[in-house]
Amino acid sequence: MPIAIGFLAWPLMGRRGAGVLVAWLIVGVALWQGIVFVTNRLRHHGRFSSMTSAVVGHATTLSARLSARINTPFAWAVGAALLLLPLFLNHYYLDTLSLAALYAILAVGLHITVGLTGLLDLGYAAFYGIGAYVYAVASTRIGLPFWPGLLVGSIASALFGVLLGVVTLRLRGDYLAIVTLGFVQVVYLVLNSWASVTGGPNGILRIGRPILFDIAFKRPPHFYLLTVALLILTIVAVRRLMHSQIGRAWMAIREDAVAAAAMGIDVTRMKIMAFAIGAGIAGMAGVVFAAKYAFVSPESFNFQESVRVLSMVVLGGMGSLAGAILGAALLTLLPEVLRDLENYRMLIFGLILIAVMILRPQGLLGKAS
Repeated sequence: MPIAIGFLAWPLMGRRGAGVLVAWLIVGVALWQGIVFVTNRLRHHGRFSSMTSAVVGHATTLSARLSARINTPFAWAVGAALLLLPLFLNHYYLDTLSLAALYAILAVGLHITVGLTGLLDLGYAAFYGIGAYVYAVASTRIGLPFWPGLLVGSIASALFGVLLGVVTLRLRGDYLAIVTLGFVQVVYLVLNSWASVTGGPNGILRIGRPILFDIAFKRPPHFYLLTVALLILTIVAVRRLMHSQIGRAWMAIREDAVAAAAMGIDVTRMKIMAFAIGAGIAGMAGVVFAAKYAFVSPESFNFQESVRVLSMVVLGGMGSLAGAILGAALLTLLPEVLRDLENYRMLIFGLILIAVMILRPQGLLGKAS
């Protein structure tokens, strides 16, 4: 099999690249066979289950301690340190960290829909794109400033979230996922085809940037501080929601919607509210994205973007606010850390994710069921 893959990769990677790939595949297969052999031997002697329990127990204890520290004033100290980083880092690092903060905002918004309410939303990037395009069109056509545009983009996405919530009221599980998947595809096609408004595949250029106290945001430190400040505000707001009656109602619906309705919870209203608030947060992130790059195109808001944000929530731990933030940071920063490895960084990145999912199937900071 490795040799066959090498022949297929030869036209794309060249003889040397294909040879290196075959060598790595052979090493990987040998390591896998060794792991399988050792595992079977341990299972035969009854030691595998005890070792697995010990590893999982240590991982659970570590994640619980980390989650507890994140939910204390330690988090405020981390937030203050983040705001001081522009004094010590260059523009490349600040730009990368601002992108991580932007994805963390998206992950926190999806955390409401998927993690708290248990509604599998595969179309989250649609709300992200709606917010970005609403601000882009308003900025280029009527000169709408950034700060009112932040509100307008969030409200527009929230309204579409209400619409999607009403349409999917009676759906759950796979059926809900299929409808939300169709929604993101419809939005992508509209953005790509409605050229008179959205610019079609060429997108929209020269979008207005934020201006605060006569200071135009053009440099990476400006957008870094903006995204981190918005992330902190979003975390505070969502955390208060989680500990309110609304948050408890969402978690009850996630566990059992029928039982929640029997206890007097208005399941319909709570689901629509979850969609609206999550979509509004995504719309806010979309406005920041449009202002940061002064350009938007449909390719930035496709289905793959939805999967990326959903992966952040799942990796961090379903139902964990700190986990969503951690997952966003890891999935954004880890590929950059491995950039020097060139062709092998995505392979290593994938192996790390597989290892995490095997050892912590509930996520890094998720609670074991």
